[in-house]
Amino acid sequence: MPRWLLPEGISDVLPTEARRIEDLRRRLLDLFRVYGYELVAPPLVEYLDALLVGSGKDLAQQMFQTVDLLSGRTLAVRADMTPQVARIDAHRLNRQQVVRLCYTGSVLHTRQQSLAGSREPLQAGCEIYGHQGLEADLEVMELMVEAIRLAGSNRLQLDLSPAGIVRIICEIRGLNHNLHDLVHDLVLSKNLPQLRAQLGEIDLTLAEILSEISMLYGDISAQDDSLLRRAAELLPEHRLVHEVLDGLRKIAEANLWQDYPQLRLSVDFGDMRGWQYHTGISFSAYLDQHPVAVARGGRYDNVGASFGRSRAATGFSLELRELAALAPEPCPALAVRAPWRDDPALRAAVRALRAKGEIVVQVMPGHEDEQEEFQCDRALVLLNGDWQLQTL
Repeated sequence: MPRWLLPEGISDVLPTEARRIEDLRRRLLDLFRVYGYELVAPPLVEYLDALLVGSGKDLAQQMFQTVDLLSGRTLAVRADMTPQVARIDAHRLNRQQVVRLCYTGSVLHTRQQSLAGSREPLQAGCEIYGHQGLEADLEVMELMVEAIRLAGSNRLQLDLSPAGIVRIICEIRGLNHNLHDLVHDLVLSKNLPQLRAQLGEIDLTLAEILSEISMLYGDISAQDDSLLRRAAELLPEHRLVHEVLDGLRKIAEANLWQDYPQLRLSVDFGDMRGWQYHTGISFSAYLDQHPVAVARGGRYDNVGASFGRSRAATGFSLELRELAALAPEPCPALAVRAPWRDDPALRAAVRALRAKGEIVVQVMPGHEDEQEEFQCDRALVLLNGDWQLQTL
């Protein structure tokens, strides 16, 4: 096997793509900062048990693991940065007030999450800790929408999901907890015949409720709450059910969405991803004609309990490489061409231009006709003993 061959799902990022990703990363961090989010940089490797806090059971299978020769404990390469940021809030910062944190960095997966996806996604995201109300959820949703718009797309669908609703229904009906994982898998996969077969003899009413609710999907808005009214008819009468539906209704009625006329708001009661750790409304962002969500988020209260400090928490994350790939092809960066000479006056002119933020490409002798990635629209030329800019 050639030494240059990379593992499946792992790839180099070449100059044009790397520049596009880095430009988007910088603009995202600037956006997060103006919203008041502080940047943190967790380590790439931690003890496995810390990385699994507040995550679903499947995350362990996505992690590369090894034994730490110093401690004898199991180490893992992070597959998601959210547990690390929760640890920082709960243990390292230990602040009492609302905390806003943002992050960006590579994660590593044992398997690709989509056919064309990478096993080394570049993740970026934001989290709010310390506020229980929907105000925090709406803020991170707004910030997620603004982050996606930075990539140049306005036509966006925000898909809401009450990820815990199936668990609530099962608990109301008294279903054995040993069956919860199976029920959620069947609802998520929309395997209704198997769902009815598994639950029919145990609780036929529950089987019918879950079958109906798993297919309940559609747009919602302040003007049209018919889908939520249909959900209220299907779901059992219970305080927790009312809280879920009221939360969805308040989000749909928020004035925030008036600022985004091209955004579609929808609800999917059958999307149970993250049900093991989401404690409130979760959400996914989709762009037109792109089948995979470009960003996901939701509420996951009490995630810090395992670190000794339970906190309300909500946030989102996105994959920078995928989002950057969906952006329009950027124009080549404009640059200044200059010869390469051991000339103090030339070096001074080049330094002065670079200090102003100009890109200056010094052409090596014998390579004057080679094309660069940059579009050189000006050149430094020697005129009357001075190095001067000349338009090409």
